[in-house]
Amino acid sequence: MVESIIGCKWSLSILRLLRNGINRPGEMQRQIDGLTTKVLNERLVKLSRFGIIDKIVYPESPPRVEYLFTEFGNQFLEIVDVVEKVQTNLDKKPR
Repeated sequence: MVESIIGCKWSLSILRLLRNGINRPGEMQRQIDGLTTKVLNERLVKLSRFGIIDKIVYPESPPRVEYLFTEFGNQFLEIVDVVEKVQTNLDKKPR
């Protein structure tokens, strides 16, 4: 599961948006160049299936959908932070 998410640039981008309060699919798509509706929906389903985010559907017309981190999702972000910190340190390391 971790590799499936950490290794996917789209999933990481979506997690960053959610962390920054952007939780509606339409806004996510506008924020990320090149992200298609199909890929966005696939990643949101995957993140939901893994228990990282919850989908909230509001009974409105037109329907409004938002995604929020689960308790597990907030803990998972700690793993993401560590991996990104390691990557940053590797990028700074002289070769």
